[in-house]
Amino acid sequence: MTFSIHGLAVSRGIAIGRAVLVASSRADVAHYFIDAAKTVEEVTRVRVARNAVTEEIMRVQKDLPKDAPHELAALLDVHLMLLQDETLIAGVKHWITDRLYNAEWALTTQYEIIARQFDEMQDEYLRERKADLEQVVERILRFMKGAPSPMQPPGHSVRQAGASRKEANQGLLLDDTVDVPLVLIAHDISPADMLQFKQSLFAGFATDVGGKTSHTAIVARSMGIPAVVGARSASQLIEQDDWVIIDGEAGVLIVDPSPIILAEYGFKQRQGELERERLSRLKHTAAVTIDGERVELLANIELPEDTLGAIHVGAVGVGLFRSEFLFMGRDSKGLSRLPDEQEQYAAYRRAIEGMQGLPVTIRTVDIGADKPLDRKDRGQDTHLNPALGLRAIRWSLADPPMFLTQLRAILRAAAHGQVNLLVPMLAHASEIRQTLSLIDHARATLDNKGMAYGPVRLGAMIEVPAAALTLKLFLKYFDFLSVGTNDLIQYTLAIDRADEAVAHLYDPCHPAVLRLVADTIAECNAQGKGVSVCGEMAGDISMTRLLLGMGLRSFSMHPSQILAVKQQVLRSDAGKLKVWAQQVLDSDEPAVLLQAA
Repeated sequence: MTFSIHGLAVSRGIAIGRAVLVASSRADVAHYFIDAAKTVEEVTRVRVARNAVTEEIMRVQKDLPKDAPHELAALLDVHLMLLQDETLIAGVKHWITDRLYNAEWALTTQYEIIARQFDEMQDEYLRERKADLEQVVERILRFMKGAPSPMQPPGHSVRQAGASRKEANQGLLLDDTVDVPLVLIAHDISPADMLQFKQSLFAGFATDVGGKTSHTAIVARSMGIPAVVGARSASQLIEQDDWVIIDGEAGVLIVDPSPIILAEYGFKQRQGELERERLSRLKHTAAVTIDGERVELLANIELPEDTLGAIHVGAVGVGLFRSEFLFMGRDSKGLSRLPDEQEQYAAYRRAIEGMQGLPVTIRTVDIGADKPLDRKDRGQDTHLNPALGLRAIRWSLADPPMFLTQLRAILRAAAHGQVNLLVPMLAHASEIRQTLSLIDHARATLDNKGMAYGPVRLGAMIEVPAAALTLKLFLKYFDFLSVGTNDLIQYTLAIDRADEAVAHLYDPCHPAVLRLVADTIAECNAQGKGVSVCGEMAGDISMTRLLLGMGLRSFSMHPSQILAVKQQVLRSDAGKLKVWAQQVLDSDEPAVLLQAA
């Protein structure tokens, strides 16, 4: 039966594929198809891991002291029972042999199916055994992590087997001689986990929680894949292997669609592809308004490798390198908790060289709120308000050795090209002075060591209303300002941007928000200082003309948004927009004027 689930549209486009349910705690498990000849090998890997964990638990049982609590022995018995239950291994074998899933993927898929069965049990004691099953699966996964396993999909296609009941209808429209696309369904996905999917085979994703400008949504847009967040109970209503349409335009998931609905969305997919092809012709066209105003279109990136996409769409530089993604998700990769100076220097240098002489703006680490260092850190914030806590520059200033390590790495990388150093979430004069002092300290250390480093332009993020209201103070110390509209909206309107419950109150067109943005642009222009907008507002084509009318000439956004914004720039007359923009700013209902324009 076809049904729909509504959420928030965060990344445009249409994705059609089979659902892969992934628990957030296992989102970093590799997902790839194996060669049909490797099925026995993959099944063996699971069995070997299962047997090893079984032997480990039996050893622990044997060595239990006589005075050990009875509950501990009972718990070990339960784990052994679950390990020896053929339902788990038989299900894993099915996903490997019939669907050609790799062993880790097959194991987590079968776990999700059995876990749902536990959730539906009436007996409370049996329901609670789900936690024991999870621990057992995590033990098997940890063992398998040490075993050799390819991390990339094989280069050739494999045909999917095991046709389900639903394929009888949908097969009419899907060519079964090619791989079936997959869509990811999860309760939540951290930004670090999202990066694991950049080179994956998922065509789109949906989560139960999240807001339009949560960092998970931001990374989805940077990947250019359709996504819906805040879909509430999607991960409970959708079953493993269901056919799902993700409509990133409308924020809707359609489950088990009929052939007619599939045909309609297939047409929409092709229309989207044609539009992207048309926009690609603008790649080498300069971003200049009708009245001759040159506009700078820069790229936001998370990793050095993202510079390839920025160059591909004609970005004239990187306006925001989110360095925190070098710090995140390291526990799942077996890396040290924080990257050292050499590792950071190498990453920044790759980004600088990847931009082929164009400027790169590196933001110092912005950890906190919806960007914890690792998943284990996320639970520590559940009783606090992390968005107002120790994050961004506050986190850096609270750990000077870590901050100095990053500053030295950025300064050293600046010897290889044009670098701007951007500091997030400043609000106090004391924070500014302390930051500048540490930058001087980093330079002095490099001088003492005789290490080469380059000049950097210093900039500050305007993300807090306090900063937007004290611009003259900031412009005494900094060469440029960058307006982070995502956080500026959040803090101005007192809204947690990652909370779907208040997502409807998150309003980029609120008069207070527009006034703070306009005043920042005007003050920087008056003082001859550089100013850009690097939040989601910069890549929103419905806001392009308004920002041009405010006097903005530097936009930084995800590479996937650059060509669409460029098209708006080419169609705009900045001089005429100035009067209209003032009318919008003076209005009590700016959104109404924007929609009418």
